[in-house]
Amino acid sequence: MGYIVTEDGLNLYYEEHGTGDKVIISAQVGFYPKGLQQSLAERGYHVYCLTLRGFAPSDHVTEDYGDAWYDKFADDVVCLADRLGIDRFIYMGASHGAGLGWHLNLRHPERVKAFLAVVPGPHSLAEGVMSYRQMLMQGLIKAIPPFNPQIDNDEERVKRRKEREQWISELPEADPLEKAIDYGRPLMRLGSEEKLCEALKSINTPTLILGGTDDPISTPELMIRTAKCLPHCKLVIYSNCGHDIDTDLIEELTEEADRFLKQVEKDGRVYASVVNK
Repeated sequence: MGYIVTEDGLNLYYEEHGTGDKVIISAQVGFYPKGLQQSLAERGYHVYCLTLRGFAPSDHVTEDYGDAWYDKFADDVVCLADRLGIDRFIYMGASHGAGLGWHLNLRHPERVKAFLAVVPGPHSLAEGVMSYRQMLMQGLIKAIPPFNPQIDNDEERVKRRKEREQWISELPEADPLEKAIDYGRPLMRLGSEEKLCEALKSINTPTLILGGTDDPISTPELMIRTAKCLPHCKLVIYSNCGHDIDTDLIEELTEEADRFLKQVEKDGRVYASVVNK
């Protein structure tokens, strides 16, 4: 773990898991200590987890970047790679972290080998641009829709969810500067669903989308739309799963991601080569 300093003078915190030359960078508001990132590190990947600017233990920010928040986040990922001497890397993100990934692939496509996009949307711009997090903070909605469906056939999965909920409940209250941040929705500068889809069609990075049928945020309809746009994409959607699938079905997603990344490394494809016999 350590800090990097950005070109505009911010200290950004990162944690390091695993070793080796198969580098994954992930960037989010915060990281659950027993999630997909750590599990991939146990599979032999060298994983760096960067906490986004504005959120502790990275430096707080007082400037509102408007529709450029995700651009800033994406540039910070490249800054981390530069500071660590990493040329090309796999990017992995969930929810808003995956939203960052769309900007990263559009701004710095030459740096990204593959994109592990967990519940990535992106949101339809026809629905507005304010994040659910900020709508809740401002009292515009009373509660975020339930992220996950109930489970009645897997006691260990229920236990895992309760452990995560307990961990979240024990986190310190966010600083007021953090609460004021509204990073909005990915690609909102494009202004329309049509332009968003055109941008997605230009992304050539091999992409694995992972999601659940019961996700109210990154709905199956959104993920299918995205998969149709991307020229090199594999989409896997699990039933009876929601928005927190990366901390819920950790073993399953690790297996799927590892298989995908090995295929991309082998021949750049998102699926096994076709062999006619």
